[in-house]
Amino acid sequence: MTALPGETPGTDDAPAEDAPAAPAPGGGADGPSPDGPTAGPDAAEAQEAAAGGAAGADAVDVVAEAASAPSEEPPEAVEESAKTEKPSEAANSSVASADGSAAEETSEASADDSETAEGSADAAPAAELSEAQAELAAQRELRERIEKRKAEKAAPISAGGGLSGTAADLLAAVRAVESGEKAGTAFFARTAPAPAPAPASPRPAPAAAQPPRPAVPEVPAPQAASPEALEAVRAVLAQGGAPEALARPAVDALGEQAAELLRTDPWHLLAVSGVRPEQADGFARALLGSECGPDDGRRTAALVGRLLEQAALRGHTALDAAAVRTALAGHAVRNPDAAVLNAVEEGVALLFGEGGDAEPDETDAEDGEPDEDGVREADSTADADAASVRMFLGLDRYALAEESLADGLARLVNTCEKTADWTEAAAGAPSPSAAELIRTVASAGLVVHSGGEAARAEPAALIAAARGLGLRALGAAHSEDGRRRLAAATGDPATAVTLAGLLSGAQGPGRDEDGALALDLLVVLDSPQLDVEGAAVLVEALADGARLVLSGDPGVLGSAGAGRVFADVLAARACPQVVSRTPDPGPIGELVSGIGIGELNQVDAPGKEVVIVPVRDAGEAVHRTVQLVADSVPRAFSIPAEETQVITVGHGGAAGTRALNEALKQRLNPGPGRFGGFDPGDRVVHVPAPGRAVPGVVRSADGEGLHLDCGGVPVVVPQERVESSVRHGWALSAHQAAGMRWPAAVVVLPGDAAQGLSRPWVYTAFGRGERHLSVVHGVDRALPHAVAEVPAQERTTRLRPLLEALLTPDAASSTG
Repeated sequence: MTALPGETPGTDDAPAEDAPAAPAPGGGADGPSPDGPTAGPDAAEAQEAAAGGAAGADAVDVVAEAASAPSEEPPEAVEESAKTEKPSEAANSSVASADGSAAEETSEASADDSETAEGSADAAPAAELSEAQAELAAQRELRERIEKRKAEKAAPISAGGGLSGTAADLLAAVRAVESGEKAGTAFFARTAPAPAPAPASPRPAPAAAQPPRPAVPEVPAPQAASPEALEAVRAVLAQGGAPEALARPAVDALGEQAAELLRTDPWHLLAVSGVRPEQADGFARALLGSECGPDDGRRTAALVGRLLEQAALRGHTALDAAAVRTALAGHAVRNPDAAVLNAVEEGVALLFGEGGDAEPDETDAEDGEPDEDGVREADSTADADAASVRMFLGLDRYALAEESLADGLARLVNTCEKTADWTEAAAGAPSPSAAELIRTVASAGLVVHSGGEAARAEPAALIAAARGLGLRALGAAHSEDGRRRLAAATGDPATAVTLAGLLSGAQGPGRDEDGALALDLLVVLDSPQLDVEGAAVLVEALADGARLVLSGDPGVLGSAGAGRVFADVLAARACPQVVSRTPDPGPIGELVSGIGIGELNQVDAPGKEVVIVPVRDAGEAVHRTVQLVADSVPRAFSIPAEETQVITVGHGGAAGTRALNEALKQRLNPGPGRFGGFDPGDRVVHVPAPGRAVPGVVRSADGEGLHLDCGGVPVVVPQERVESSVRHGWALSAHQAAGMRWPAAVVVLPGDAAQGLSRPWVYTAFGRGERHLSVVHGVDRALPHAVAEVPAQERTTRLRPLLEALLTPDAASSTG
């Protein structure tokens, strides 16, 4: 029966069966871990929830634990906590998760769902292995450059290096602080004046256009920790009263020199996933004795780094400095201001200003006359300027990525060739919106295109038109499913690739003689899934004169990684924007379109395209979900169970992905789970790299590993990676399902999931079904409330102001 979500219609869509005794709804530590407001990886499970991360102080409030001075926490706290984990789970506690639940879940959930980003290196055969590894390679290359810079801080500095504009200023300022030439208080970023746009001109010769860009290197297989390094770390851990099970994750996080790092700075233990500040305090006190204190510079620097890393898991590339100071005070730091400056001087964090001149003026000290007590009154103008500046702290990896991305986008805007005549191609477009997109791309190097599922036909028409003009045009999608749909729309499989496959060289045209992608036009679909580091790598790979189109639906959940690239480019109005006028068809399209503007409308669905199944509790939600997938949907719509996807709010709780997958396996593919918990025929989701969820089916297992079929691509996951990178996949979170569609979708909303709902979450989940949508509804009025009043929570990023400073206002013209 069709009904408006939030009402309580009958349930004659499913056979009448007696529901089993319903367990109490999950709550507390066992409650669902919403993937919207809590965020996904570097831990993939935490990272995927980044779309709902709160900005500023809200983010710090989530990651800040109760105040505790080192002198008050016994060293046994580390050992006691570790005893709650199995050895294999503790060994994996530093790795990212495959599921995507909150970064602050219970230790049981964290250990159960952790996964390593490096797991992708061993998780596939040659083609998939190269694709997954090379996606991480470029990001590692950025980080290696940062480490190289830190190692050379005593050497003469060539300010700017290979960067320009604000990126050069940033590097010069950071190095000045690190070398002692300037104090940390002087390290404030000044917004650079907007440079004049470069005149359009034909593309220069490749050698003169830019330095050669090397092809993305292959990432070697992860090196096993040496026995000597492990033994040395075990000795240090034992001396500090920490469990030996942390040895391997410590070496994974800190490298072969982990023992020495931990001995000289015990708070490096916070780099191991799952270790809390109070546990690191106990470990430090056991090693350092009376030298250990709450304001120890090593401790405060580690806490600042931890706060920023946790914020990055929630999608932020920076945090308000005031919020960081508040969180430090909650960790018993007596002088948070000094702690922040110490972290900046140590190179743990970078300090940025926004909203005015963030750099102190040397003449300020001379302004004003001293009063009778000899206290000089500050100039009112200077006070106003200082008050207008908001200070932010960020990790250098994200600062460099945002600076590089902003410079790269400005380069594309200023070097675009406008010689081809696109008039005839636009006249032959299949729709007015497609014609508008073609005309806009003809005269711009960077274009943003937004629209729903039906609007994906417009980038397909653009690609076909560009190829008809002899241009090297290609479309890149976030997932293999998106690639197949784009290939079907263009009618040519050679025009569509996955983004990971393009960057790795496994798909697409490869690189030219300069190392740039051999493309004249690249259209990136599902652009809201781009994180800032991935986007920086992509833009850096494009040659001068190439065109880039960022296409996507602004209503869906954001990227699993840090940043909000698509939203920032839109908000900066730094380039032409084309808004599709093509509506999504059918009752599902009508429902989802209304959700996008905050309205949960009742839709007419004579063919039961949309069905609401009310439930009373989590147990009944699981029971009804199994009925729908196994019986009702196949019978009513001839859609087999393997083509129906279940989507729920979180991974924990009585109706999270774990509970639903267990129930669906028992019904659809019962078995002993003899291959690491899996049997042939099991639906799974494989996470070869952070932010990428690849659905597949288990085929077999042997000494080589677990054999999967992922959309027709054979994948072998080594035995040691199965636990951390493969999960059952009958039920997914909305973040894992983003960028993919199935013939039918069953969205499960148990009562304890109400606080995890938001408009982007509902929009994303309800839009995953092509022909049918069933909503197992147990949240009552929380659903319409979330759609109407809970928009996407903002992420704190710097990309928008960087773009606004680099690009002139007339660089953007809005079309619709």
